[in-house]
Amino acid sequence: MGQWHKPSGENPVRTAVRFPMKLALRVQTEQGELEAVTENISANGLLFVSDRLPALDSRIEFTIAMPSAVMGSATDVTIHCIGRVVRHSIQGDEKKAAVVIDEYFLKA
Repeated sequence: MGQWHKPSGENPVRTAVRFPMKLALRVQTEQGELEAVTENISANGLLFVSDRLPALDSRIEFTIAMPSAVMGSATDVTIHCIGRVVRHSIQGDEKKAAVVIDEYFLKA
């Protein structure tokens, strides 16, 4: 069983419904870019899997194309997000990071 690691003194409350979705993601971190795949997404954040994880409490940016079927629109909706890493989980070789989205912008 994996272990969650979170910054001390930080207790983000999970209140939004999470939707299981596997979407490719390029994450810009303070240490450079990394490739990831989302595991689930909510209005407040997301959980992603990657070979390497950004540091806890670090700021990240990413752009995600939400499928039209999920968004109820005629075309996919591209969203640019700024967030921060609030938790890590490592289960064997699988590394996951939970991210809170602080700001987002719809892209045309």
